[in-house]
Amino acid sequence: MRFGIKTAPQHTTWEAMLDVWRAADGIELFESAWNFDHFYPLAGDLEGPCLEAWVTLSALAQATSRIRIGCMVNGTPYRHPALLANMAASLDIVSGGRLDLGLGAGWNKHEADAYGIDLLPMGQRMDRFEESVEVIVSLLGNESTNFEGHYFQLNEARCEPKGPQRPAPPIVIGGGGEKRTLRIAARFAQHWNLPFAPPEVFVQKNEVLLGHCEAVGRDPSEITRSVQIAVAADQDTGEVADQAAALFDAGVELVIFTFRVPYLADRVEALAKALERLS
Repeated sequence: MRFGIKTAPQHTTWEAMLDVWRAADGIELFESAWNFDHFYPLAGDLEGPCLEAWVTLSALAQATSRIRIGCMVNGTPYRHPALLANMAASLDIVSGGRLDLGLGAGWNKHEADAYGIDLLPMGQRMDRFEESVEVIVSLLGNESTNFEGHYFQLNEARCEPKGPQRPAPPIVIGGGGEKRTLRIAARFAQHWNLPFAPPEVFVQKNEVLLGHCEAVGRDPSEITRSVQIAVAADQDTGEVADQAAALFDAGVELVIFTFRVPYLADRVEALAKALERLS
């Protein structure tokens, strides 16, 4: 049984996130900590505060020493894949090889419209996402990359220096789209995350992933399966532990507890005590 935490940098302060991550870093039960990649909040006041993902993740990497770090997940429309690959390689170095690289197609029309970012229609969006993942994997794993796609073209492109994790930081694909997202996960991911799903939905989606793995010749045991659970600030931690136990019984390998604001370090400690009976 493996556990992680997640704090979305929305409706909160840097100090509160820092306290929670430092608390999790000090508890060996938690193996990873995550933020999200959005510019606007996803809940509550949509005009409220939201810290940028990569700046906060880099700072949190320096504020912790043991726990693995990542963003669940980075949206393709927000950064060119060559830029993202260089950012990932640098953060892998800065964090001492603790980065997990989350990748997704993007979906938030509200912030995209506000910033003039073209999400593209769904089919084209997924085509661009698949190209982006292929570009990133190549840049992180190879000395140089040539790529001639519809959305991205690279000519003897380099990404140096590379991080300590070879051939690359683990690729995390987030989402449950059965036709495209899970197929992309089968091709490229070392970790697949399904957000906020009950056990029966995970079982269904996992069967689809297994089918895609068979189709592309991928060993499914190479892909960690995780599911996120929302944890309210006043929620009973025993109830949360029971939810995690049900997911593990369904075949989930890693449960990521997504805390809701306000973020409090003592909630991390209380959850760890409730989870100890599962391990």
